[in-house]
Amino acid sequence: MQHLKPVKTLALASACAALFAGAAFADPDLSAELVINDGELTLVTRAPSDDVITPNLPERYSGWLFRDAATREMEMDDFENPAMLAVEAGADLWTTVDGSAGQSCADCHGDATESMAGVRAHMPHLNANGVLWSMEDYINNCRTERMGAEAWRWSGDQMTSMTSYISMQSRGMPVDVQIDGDAAPYWEQGREMYYTRYGQLELSCANCHEDSTGLMIRADHLSQGQISGFPTYRLKNAGIVSIHNRFRGCIRDTRAESFAEGSDEFRALELYVASRGMGLSVEGVSVRP
Repeated sequence: MQHLKPVKTLALASACAALFAGAAFADPDLSAELVINDGELTLVTRAPSDDVITPNLPERYSGWLFRDAATREMEMDDFENPAMLAVEAGADLWTTVDGSAGQSCADCHGDATESMAGVRAHMPHLNANGVLWSMEDYINNCRTERMGAEAWRWSGDQMTSMTSYISMQSRGMPVDVQIDGDAAPYWEQGREMYYTRYGQLELSCANCHEDSTGLMIRADHLSQGQISGFPTYRLKNAGIVSIHNRFRGCIRDTRAESFAEGSDEFRALELYVASRGMGLSVEGVSVRP
């Protein structure tokens, strides 16, 4: 990974000018409410900021608030939300026997609506050995160590379907990740990464998602970069995008060599970015441009 010092240069100014050429501002629609299925569930899309995690944000906003009306409405109706196809596929995988142990997820964990409730809200999370794991790590550990099955590819269809299904069981619950105790070093590492400039464009996560929130970049508006809506269905990709896949794409856009999905670096970054959305509702599976 190209790791550059956080200094302002003429090259940086020129790169940013080119990147945001013709940019326009669009404030989040703070009057909008994310109400699922005509009143079945109302999700929290605004949460208080604080001086420790998000000292530079006046308030925490879900990326849903930055979307156009048509995209917002798509997420509000489960029959219109294209991500629900992945949720249905994940539900099928949950009860599918796989591996040498002849077991399915349901054989150990039972009804996902009960056993997986709250899991997404606390991810990433320290495992029994005190190592920070993403949801994908827990899934593959169950597959290889308990089911005797092959690990799934991090952003493969089977994995994104399963993470979508599990995430849905936490829809409406507040993001609440651990950032103290044994998790603190990971959180600090992720925060450092968030403010470090990368690539030929010398851009950090904060340059876009703090300094330039609301700017239009290409055909989309920059949100605060919250991940409470992941896994997300991106209309651009016509498919589900994982958190680490989105991280990789952002770093690629700075013209740097990215960390790998599932790397220690991305797990730490995931923890810090998740903490920036504390108090926002887990959206289960969102829709974004």
